[in-house]
Amino acid sequence: MTLLDDETDDSADALAVGRRIRTLRRAQGMKLSDLAERVGRAQSQLSMIENGKREPRLSMLGAIARALGVPTDELLTPAELDERGELELALEREMRSPRMREVGIEPFRIPKGMPDEALRAMLALAGEIDRLRDERQATPEEARRANLELRRLMRRQGNFFPQLEKTAHELLARIDHTGGPLTQRAASDLAAHLGFTLHYARDLPQSTRSVVDLKNGRVYLSTRSSSDPRAPMLQALASRVLGHSEPRDYAEFLRQRVEQNYLAGALLIPEAGAVESLIDAKKRRAISIEDLRDAYAVSYETAAHRFTNLATRHLDIPVHFLKVHESGTITKAYENDDVNFPTDRIGSIEGQLCCRKWTSRVVFDIEDRFNPYFQYTDTGGGTFWCTARVEYSSQGAHSVSVGVRFDDTRWFVGRDTSNRGVSRHADEVCCRRPPEELSSRWRDGAWPNVATPRTLLATLPTGSFPGVDTTDVYEFLDAHAPR
Repeated sequence: MTLLDDETDDSADALAVGRRIRTLRRAQGMKLSDLAERVGRAQSQLSMIENGKREPRLSMLGAIARALGVPTDELLTPAELDERGELELALEREMRSPRMREVGIEPFRIPKGMPDEALRAMLALAGEIDRLRDERQATPEEARRANLELRRLMRRQGNFFPQLEKTAHELLARIDHTGGPLTQRAASDLAAHLGFTLHYARDLPQSTRSVVDLKNGRVYLSTRSSSDPRAPMLQALASRVLGHSEPRDYAEFLRQRVEQNYLAGALLIPEAGAVESLIDAKKRRAISIEDLRDAYAVSYETAAHRFTNLATRHLDIPVHFLKVHESGTITKAYENDDVNFPTDRIGSIEGQLCCRKWTSRVVFDIEDRFNPYFQYTDTGGGTFWCTARVEYSSQGAHSVSVGVRFDDTRWFVGRDTSNRGVSRHADEVCCRRPPEELSSRWRDGAWPNVATPRTLLATLPTGSFPGVDTTDVYEFLDAHAPR
């Protein structure tokens, strides 16, 4: 189940309809020529319908149904095929797909004498073609496009998804959680309610935050991490609750990740209590991400994410969110307040360099890491106010910032800051070019050895879950499964 999807495909399967007609005709011992005569059509036309090469109109379906002595609906009911029939139907579908034409394979009639093993081998080859095709397409550009489409959806929704909020509310009700922070004991109770036990492991694969053993109902967490164990555990449970299956492409992988992160955040900071406190803070003109963090005992990033979920829907405040690596690279971004983020030619934000004058970069130079840093920044699109902090992980230091337009600053703690910046990142001379004096001294005397991100030039890691070594996961589960 993908809760962020907003479109479904209800198109009929012409091949399945044709196969159903053929099955019913043969069951009655009727020749194709006899059926063609009864419906008053050419035999070649009926042959194309049975072979799924032509989708019959409703009037033709009615004529065929009457000739076969069955209701029209029965022609639309999938036929119960034997193993051979299922193999033939699956292979016919594969041969008619555009991806097979792309590699020069034209559809052909499957002869009755073709061995079942040959059909299975061809289906396996078709699957491998799909895998290689997906692998070639999983480029950094595809990832950026998928990120861009997802960000547009989040912007349309105000980053608020009612169905996920409802799911979180129902889960918390099942363990009689009445409000306030979700304790580790309550999180463990939720896991037990869903049929899982929690286990810590020293050898959890490096590429994972948690691993779920679906066969034995176990969730494995790492002993190496010093961060809050509730978040990765709830994210793992969220994917089960939401019925996520193996993602078919990178876009689905991203949507699943957003859904499980959103649901985990909604469990850690339940909507009802958080909204009540935020509305009260707005009345007092004292909204603070730190207060939300401390009230629910979560990380600053979790609190910042959750605030962006609730701010527009419940407080009528458009916002933006940025997570920036210490190198200056934007790793996460969201906005519905028309802030002008740097983008590439297709409109993607992730991977772009954040302006040096923005709060998200300036905060790295602030020695005081105990208190939040506030700053007003004048941009070509208006003045924005931001609050930011620096947090640390195995990937290094990241700044996390939440910002609003100048007019909405009056609701926030930190609005009286004297820190100001001026950003013209749309203009190359703002910070993407070094100062001319500095450049003239070093332009011909410097040669940096670039630490190129491995996904910049190569395709994304193979597999359904990018970056995860499936062999490591399977070996881990094999070693830890109860005997």
